[in-house]
Amino acid sequence: MNIQRRDTLKAGGGLGMLGLLVAAGLIRPELAEAAWNKGAFDAKSLDAAMAAMGAGKPAESADVQIAAPDIAENGAVVPVGVVSNLPKTEQISIMIEKNPNMLAATFDIPEGTIADVQTRVKMGQTSDIYAVVKADGKFYMSKKEVKVTLGGCGG
Repeated sequence: MNIQRRDTLKAGGGLGMLGLLVAAGLIRPELAEAAWNKGAFDAKSLDAAMAAMGAGKPAESADVQIAAPDIAENGAVVPVGVVSNLPKTEQISIMIEKNPNMLAATFDIPEGTIADVQTRVKMGQTSDIYAVVKADGKFYMSKKEVKVTLGGCGG
């Protein structure tokens, strides 16, 4: 447990104090949305998503590894993991090519942190999963096809 967080909440009066600070205008709730890249999340194609992220055409890299099943029996919860062995990894994004909105998740990686993320994504059909990594100001990617079955009958 993070003792500093607990001490801060005690000293500040907990969530009530946070609400008071927002109401007083001392902190703004939209600051949390400032890091959200609406253009990338709304993109309908790989090129549009990459352009919105400023990635252009990333270089393929063996140092970006995707851990996902070859066959997902339930497209509603497909486990996906991405590991970047590139030095100075700053960001990891996961894109699902045939989803209505390609960008499924973006993770900012603090300096000195192991670049290893795990999540679950929804996939409507068999598709390529792209992992796009920003490291030292440059973009790299890897992809893997995941077959989504309906009722376990292949897809």
